[in-house]
Amino acid sequence: MNESNNIKRRPTKSISLGNMQIGSEHTVSIQGMCNTKTKDIESTFKQIKELVEAGCEIVRLAVPEMESAKVLKILTKEVKIPIIADIHFDYLLAIESIKNGVSGLRLNPGNIGSRDKIKKVIDYAKEYKTPIRIGVNSGSIAKHILQKHGVSAEGLVESAMEHVRILEDNNFDQIKISVKASSVPLTIEAYRLIAKQTEYPLHLGVTESGTEFSGTIKSSIGIGTLLAEGIGDTIRVSLTDDPVKEIKVGKAILKALGYRKGLEIISCPTCGRTEIPMLKLTKEVEERLKPFENVNMTVAVMGCEVNGPGEAKEADFGIAGGKNEGLIFEKGAIVQKVSVDNLVDCLMEKIILTINANSHLK
Repeated sequence: MNESNNIKRRPTKSISLGNMQIGSEHTVSIQGMCNTKTKDIESTFKQIKELVEAGCEIVRLAVPEMESAKVLKILTKEVKIPIIADIHFDYLLAIESIKNGVSGLRLNPGNIGSRDKIKKVIDYAKEYKTPIRIGVNSGSIAKHILQKHGVSAEGLVESAMEHVRILEDNNFDQIKISVKASSVPLTIEAYRLIAKQTEYPLHLGVTESGTEFSGTIKSSIGIGTLLAEGIGDTIRVSLTDDPVKEIKVGKAILKALGYRKGLEIISCPTCGRTEIPMLKLTKEVEERLKPFENVNMTVAVMGCEVNGPGEAKEADFGIAGGKNEGLIFEKGAIVQKVSVDNLVDCLMEKIILTINANSHLK
């Protein structure tokens, strides 16, 4: 079965987002963000439900006007996962969101206004024990820092730390930080730099990463590289697409690095030795195993006797093609020869029997 990784996490302090703990002593969490109008309660609640079903553990909502801030009172009572209010410019929206029960804020103190306004937000955050994420990206570097460093890792980090000091000067330390860019190398460089300067937990992401194909690749490289180095405590994949897809990509990234257990399907790329319809069979296996995505198990779909069961001997179950027949194997051992037409049915039969007999897999 899949085992956890041996990656040494960067030590951080812990903060609480409602019932979710964020920091190096806790599991890396998956965040999502609704693209609905928050004030449209019905649509927003429906999308949150879809995100949660996909595996979302923290959800962020845009709060651009007071009506959205006020409906948070209803949403925070109905939604079981932490809600983060995304605030820009108006400190009153931040205060109203805190009063209405959000588990955290995402804001940039630099665009909230005067020090007095920022202090009022911090005072409410202290009273309600509401953490704040300092979110700086390549488009929101403070002007004086931009003149000094340009759009650079140094600029992102200095801008973020300047905002952190505003909170610290007001005796507030329930902080997490993000320093995102649309450039993957810049994102990686910025997070590496800030990881050396602070022990606050870090929120990872590649901002404005694009549509599903390019965004998945950029997010996987950026987030994955940092997580592999032990940097990062919560992640959000940003795609110009259905937010549910963001959660699926995030889960896949964490599974690939061993940060999460669950179902893993491996399949070979095929070659001239392949005797079975690999793409069709692999898609069928993926589809039929969807109900078991949280089961800690590896399943292999291999094209020939070279790749399977030999190269896939670590898989719990697998199928491999041969001439006019297929093989079912478990942990590298062939247990059955069947016709190609019956390969997937026989595989599923064995998997379901094993899951039912071993409750620890569920």
